[in-house]
Amino acid sequence: MGTDPMDHPVSLAIVEDHPVIIDGVRTWIAEAPGVRVSVVTDSVETLLSGPGRTCDVVVLDLNLRGEGAPTRDLVTRRVSRLCDAGLRVVVFSNYVQPLIVRAAIQAGASAFLDKATDSGYFVEIILKAAADQPCMTPSMAGSMLVDARLSPREEEALLCLFQGMDYASIGRRMTKSGGGTVSDKTVKQYVERAQLKFAATGRPCKSRTALLARCIEEGRITPQEVEDYRSAAAAS
Repeated sequence: MGTDPMDHPVSLAIVEDHPVIIDGVRTWIAEAPGVRVSVVTDSVETLLSGPGRTCDVVVLDLNLRGEGAPTRDLVTRRVSRLCDAGLRVVVFSNYVQPLIVRAAIQAGASAFLDKATDSGYFVEIILKAAADQPCMTPSMAGSMLVDARLSPREEEALLCLFQGMDYASIGRRMTKSGGGTVSDKTVKQYVERAQLKFAATGRPCKSRTALLARCIEEGRITPQEVEDYRSAAAAS
């Protein structure tokens, strides 16, 4: 996490079922230094059960198998499953309605790209996502003007962090959608993604103290929530 993507080839997994789109992305990547397509599949399930789990970035289409317009719940489930597994997700979709974009970002996606995006910008966003750099695409801009749109898991991880827990302890308290606990690496990604989202809206908070202050300012966390936990821990 957080390394320069040009230090090694960035591996890209594509979850897409339209051959024309797959061929187009492969062509863009073939012309770009430092990126390679490792896995192509038509389902999140296949990706998570195979070698795609080790890819640097997942490019996710929201409209698989001709399902029609994606719903907020469907977007949240698909993106959350990939993010829960510790993967960076870039959504690549024709469905750019603010509700859908917000659902993807709140579920943990690193970026949201319209399928009208040109090749150079597509590759630029992939490299930024791989390096955990802030991404603010045109599709995201309209849905993130007011706040950073943190996902529920990101907010939960931040609260536990401010209550004095380490990443491993937080992971044991959180569960994946399919059962089982969350790894400390995934918790760290939740925290880092929250920082990136604040930075993308022009409110960077690099230190933990600044991050806590920002969350309190926005009403995401109250001082009492932090103090109550510490008091209980001290009494135990």
